[in-house]
Amino acid sequence: MVTLTKIYTRGGDAGETSLGDGSRRPKYDLRVASYGTVDEANAILGLVRLHVDAASHPDLDGLLSRVQNDLFDLGADLCTPEDGKRGAGALRIIAAQVDRLETEIDRYNEPLSDLKSFVLPGGSAASAYLHQARTVVRRAERDVVALTEAETVNPDAVKYLNRLSDLLFVLSRTCNDNGAGDVLWVPGANR
Repeated sequence: MVTLTKIYTRGGDAGETSLGDGSRRPKYDLRVASYGTVDEANAILGLVRLHVDAASHPDLDGLLSRVQNDLFDLGADLCTPEDGKRGAGALRIIAAQVDRLETEIDRYNEPLSDLKSFVLPGGSAASAYLHQARTVVRRAERDVVALTEAETVNPDAVKYLNRLSDLLFVLSRTCNDNGAGDVLWVPGANR
């Protein structure tokens, strides 16, 4: 368990931060940006949870709570380089977490009607925030893929982000009355 006794350390005042293995990196480092973007997505999921209608979707809060916890696991994974001092024993995203996302995607997608157009972010507040979380997860995925060009990264971390963005899309439709309240793109509508 993590114990935080002091919130500020002054360690980042010079523009660097510590990774999980104790090494220091500039705050603009791609690894730092990657887990920072994961943290941003997690914060948006907190907003989603405030707007989910528990009566209509009684299981959704529990699912999003598990995803938020997984995102902290992912942050721990990304902040600890695999080839660093503590890389071998670090917390890593595992295939079972990716598989669980796939199961949830299938479960929530099954009652949805097929799409005939792209979906615009909107409809309910929960759906709009899920779309925002989805786009931030996609940015995190791009950051992590770019990081793989320079450093070794757990491949399940990339897979997790890819599946999570798909799950968030499906959940956005779920929160729009199972797709009935989706706002659809009409190509060229404003020409």
